[in-house]
Amino acid sequence: MGGMQIRFLNMQIPSYRALNALSAGVCAWLFIFALFYLQSYLSLQPCYLCFVQRFFIVACGLSFAIATIHNPQGIARKAYAGCGSICAMAAAFFAMKQLWLQNLPEDLVPTCGPPVEYLLKEFSVLETIPMLLSGDGSCADIQWQLFGLSIPAWVLISSVGLLTASLYQLLREQ
Repeated sequence: MGGMQIRFLNMQIPSYRALNALSAGVCAWLFIFALFYLQSYLSLQPCYLCFVQRFFIVACGLSFAIATIHNPQGIARKAYAGCGSICAMAAAFFAMKQLWLQNLPEDLVPTCGPPVEYLLKEFSVLETIPMLLSGDGSCADIQWQLFGLSIPAWVLISSVGLLTASLYQLLREQ
């Protein structure tokens, strides 16, 4: 079916390659927005879980981008879609974890740890990863909102969209 379009409920569904390119673009936009607008322009400092969510959004985007460039047939299509699905689910999981921390009563919020830069400088990667995955008190801070939703809520919404695209690619006919 190469570059042909499929019609579903009078909507055109993008081709395999076009949907991967669009999804990779969404991931790139999310990363650029976080890095340049939220972090550089607004000077918001990302917490541990923010770094983890960025990692999985970038990994998801790389999966979509490589699938776009490679444009495989057969089982490789399923492998790329599966990888994208796993990365999107991981980003969603850590966004939900951060939302949980943001909604804890103040007396139950864990204490804040050192900045990520310090962790990476003073500890090995194998020691740093569990600290990042667990989050800390700074992850409970709501630094920015859009339409009443915090950053991890938007990551969760985006991750669900990316997961939907990945699962569609996984299940679609060739």
